[in-house]
Amino acid sequence: MDEAEFLARRFEEHRTRLRSLAYRMLGSMSEADDAVQEAWLRVSRADADSIENLGGWLTTVTARVCLNLLRSRSTRREEPLDVHVPDPIVSDERLDPEREALLADSVGLALLVVFDTLTPAERLAFVLHDMFAVPFDEIASIVDRTPEAARQLASRARRRVQGSAALPDVDLERQREVVDAFFRAAREGNFDTLVSLLDPDVVMRADAGAARPKLTTVVHGAEAVAGRALMFANPRAVVRPVLVNGAAGMLVTLNDRPVSVIGFTVQRDRIAAIDALADPERLQKLDFTALED
Repeated sequence: MDEAEFLARRFEEHRTRLRSLAYRMLGSMSEADDAVQEAWLRVSRADADSIENLGGWLTTVTARVCLNLLRSRSTRREEPLDVHVPDPIVSDERLDPEREALLADSVGLALLVVFDTLTPAERLAFVLHDMFAVPFDEIASIVDRTPEAARQLASRARRRVQGSAALPDVDLERQREVVDAFFRAAREGNFDTLVSLLDPDVVMRADAGAARPKLTTVVHGAEAVAGRALMFANPRAVVRPVLVNGAAGMLVTLNDRPVSVIGFTVQRDRIAAIDALADPERLQKLDFTALED
């Protein structure tokens, strides 16, 4: 085995973790893959023999690449100013090993929406420290701050996350029961049942992209969300139960074409958040290969 092949094998040992990190930083799997690829290019050009901790080095490099992308995104205002639902990870409930590793301790869509409200430095500090146990000394060198300033960045982000109520119940089977009941009530036109399944402060975000701006919206409150569900219930649509970022979700298709991916945050047996991606352009780019026929 030559040196290049040995390095490639060592890199592959870290790829899943790096993709997981980059996805949490960017909310886009395609951008996450680009960031990981950039990390590979950098390590392939570096003197790998001089790197004592390859995993730590790759984590730092990937984080720097993601930070630059976030800052560039903010400068160019690439993201919509009103509603943006991050790219979902859609899977069958039976996962292959790589996707199972990616979804371990997964971040739901509602939490990624909260991440989008953080500054790039806050997001990096929180993700690296709270999710990947990176010390503040190392985070400080990435964001060009002192360790104490890095700690404060993570603390501010943590308060925002904890105040968002974006964390779902852990019982996936119960999540599924609630979500299935919600869709059943919508198709039956049962408004009262819909309201009973929703948290009074539920938030529904729908991102239909530039092609369908009138369908991009944020709706607050159980009655308003229930009314919206009744309005858009389509008896011709096929609704398939899936995992969306590791939580109960739905893939909606029409004439065998995906029209929306919907993630749910279920808390205390009620739906606290609904995040729907209905952007045709972005749906075409999603990876549905993990779904079984």
